[in-house]
Parts: sequence; C-alpha cells; structure tokens
Amino acid sequence: MKEVKKNFKKGAASFYVVAFSTLILAIIATSFATAIIAEITRTSNDDLSQSAYDAALAGVEDAKLALLNYDECLANGRTYADNLTGGENVECQDIVYWVNHPEEAGCDMVARILGRIGKGDEGEVLVEETVEGNSSMDEAYTCTTINTKVNDYRASLSSSNSFRVINVHLEGVDNKDIKKVRINWYSNQDEAINLVNTEKIFDGVEVMLAFKPLSVEDTVTPPMISVQMVQTAENFKLGDLNSSVSGNNTDRATLYLVPDIDNDFDDINNVNKITADKVADTNNTAKKNDPFSIKCNPNSGREFMCSADIELPSPIGGVRSNETFTFVVSIPYGQPDTDFAMEFFCGEGDACGNTIEGGASETTEVAAQLKNMQVEIDSTGRANDLFRRVVMRLDSINSSSYNFNSSIYAMQLFGTGEATINKDITVTTP
Repeated sequence: MKEVKKNFKKGAASFYVVAFSTLILAIIATSFATAIIAEITRTSNDDLSQSAYDAALAGVEDAKLALLNYDECLANGRTYADNLTGGENVECQDIVYWVNHPEEAGCDMVARILGRIGKGDEGEVLVEETVEGNSSMDEAYTCTTINTKVNDYRASLSSSNSFRVINVHLEGVDNKDIKKVRINWYSNQDEAINLVNTEKIFDGVEVMLAFKPLSVEDTVTPPMISVQMVQTAENFKLGDLNSSVSGNNTDRATLYLVPDIDNDFDDINNVNKITADKVADTNNTAKKNDPFSIKCNPNSGREFMCSADIELPSPIGGVRSNETFTFVVSIPYGQPDTDFAMEFFCGEGDACGNTIEGGASETTEVAAQLKNMQVEIDSTGRANDLFRRVVMRLDSINSSSYNFNSSIYAMQLFGTGEATINKDITVTTP
C-alpha cells in the first residue's frame, strides 16, 4: 500500500510539471501570435492610411484641374447667370455656379465639374491602382471641394523662400474699411514644441515656458517677422511714397516683430497691440525705429504661438485705394521656417461683419473675406474603410485683374551726358 502511494505522488508531480510547462508555452505562443497579429494589423493600417492619403491627393489634383476650368470660364471678364443650365452637359455657367455656391454643390463639386460623375449624380470617384493588370486597392476620393472665400491669407516662409508679397483684395468690403491687420506665426505644424528650447520658471508654482534669446548657441526660437506695408490714396503723387509722415498718416511702414522671452501672459489678447501712430513712426527717419517686442505663448493651446494686432494709419492724401494695398512678410534672418496667417479687420460695427453678443461690452470680431487671393481645397480620400483628409491653400490663379507690380531688381548707372538714361513714368487709373 505504501509503494502504491509513493508511485502516485511521483506521477502527480510529473503531471503538474507538464501542465505548468504547457501553460507557460501556451502563454508565450499566444503572446507571439498577438504581437504578430498586431504588427500585421498596424502594417496593414499604415498601408491603408498611405493609400487613403494618396487618394485624397488625387482629389487635390482633380481640384486643380477644376480650378483651371473655372479660370478659363472667367477669362476675358465673362459673366454668367447665377443658376444651373438645364441640359445634361456641364457648361461654364454650371462650373461658375458650383464654385460660387459650394454649399449646394457639396462633396461632388469637383467630380461634376470634371465629368467624373454625371451632372446630377452623387458619389465617390474611384482611383484606379493596378498591379500587373489586377486591381490592388479599393481607393477613392469621397469628398473634394473648392472654397474661394477664405478669411485669412496663409503661407510658409523658409530660408529658400524668405518673403511673400501679399496684394490685398477683399470680398464685399473696400480696402479703406480695413482698420487692423492681425499676423500670426509659428504654428503647431512647425513642430514648435520640439523646436523651441525652453526653460521652466518657478515662483512657488510652475508657470509658463520662456523662449531663450537667439544669442544662445544651438537654440531655435520663433523667428523675427518683418511686416512691410505699402498703401496709397485713390489719388496720390509718387512723392508721397518718399514722404516720411504727414501727421499720423503714411504710405509705407516697416515693422520688425521680435518674440519676447518675458513670461507675462496674463493678458495675451491686449499686450501685442501696435497702435497706428507707432506704425506711422516707423517711416519717420527723425525717430528711432526700434523693433517691437511680441509676447509668444507656447502653452496657449492656439494654433499659432505668436500673434500681433497692427492698427493701420490712413494713407497720405485721402482714403485707401482698392488697387494699391500691399504687404511683404519676411523672415529677415532666414530661420527658423515658419507658417503664418494674416487677417484683416474692419472697425467695430463696420462692414466686415463684427457683431455684438451679450451686450455692448462683448464684441466678436469677424475677419474680412478675401477675394481672388487664395483658394482652399478640402479633399477626403478612402482606402477600403480607412479615410484621410487633406486641406491646403493655393494662391488664386484668377487674379489677372489684380496684379500690382512690385520691383524685384534695380539698375543704377553712373555718368554724364550720353551715359545717362532719362525715363518718364506715367501713372494712370484703370
């Protein structure tokens, strides 16, 4: 009897060893299988995400073609009735109507303009991708729209493209109605949190981050921005552009906006305001033209870290012309790269659409809409059941009637008599 019990104990011990070993191997195998499945899923989703992005870009390229068609329809000042034609074929009148009424065209605007779908149809546009003759991916752009009415001008500046000339033309209001310009720069798209070398300041509690000055070695901060303005009255003399200041009026000004390392962000909406008289003084050679210190906040949660409100003086000799209102935005030191946006505001209660909410003390500012300055393309692509969206800005191609020539190169000759060149310049109105 004792021998039987002894053998039973030995058998039970072997069983437990085998059972636990099997369980451990099962856990390891399951972990490997889970990791492999997760990696396969991630790789598949990455491929689908890239394919969906490519499909969205295909929608963008089609939108560019649609814009070319729209521009050709408007060539030579052609105008069309503000409704759709009755036929099945897409005419210029239909294209202009859809672009002017994007809310009615909806997601199918571009597809209809290019004939990818029928004039009255709805649906996505398949993007054919084949490998050796076989369809390899279910791709399509599902919604691609063109918006010609935007509230700000956006662009990027870099060492290879350090300035941008912006000729201002507005929808529904005149240039003379603009009282203030807001410039924003250094956005989250610039990877600002990673680029900015910051230090924490403590005063009992942790407070905001402070930018180190450009003089610190190997430090990248938001760049200094230069904003130049050129404006004239509807009737002006070329000599006015050379004049310094007439009262608080000026036809040109240059502001250098330098990010501040100060941490006083308690009243960020009011500290970065530059008054019209200070703007005019930048063109007064009798005064010292210091840069303007702009407080930037990396913790504001806003799209852009730096922002400044610039009140505009009036031009010399009258109200501002609709044809000569230009800004040049640049990064004088060529680094770091930055995105920027410019908004244009009327005075309180003026035609830009400022509204009063909750009593006279609360004012909601609404930026003026831009006319033929930029176009926004919004495209959504799909690969199987995964979607990607792309939103981009293009400088408007429909701006032939709004060209304002600005000098790029200069020629200087020295000599007397026949070695000189005399040139007459005549300025006329359209």
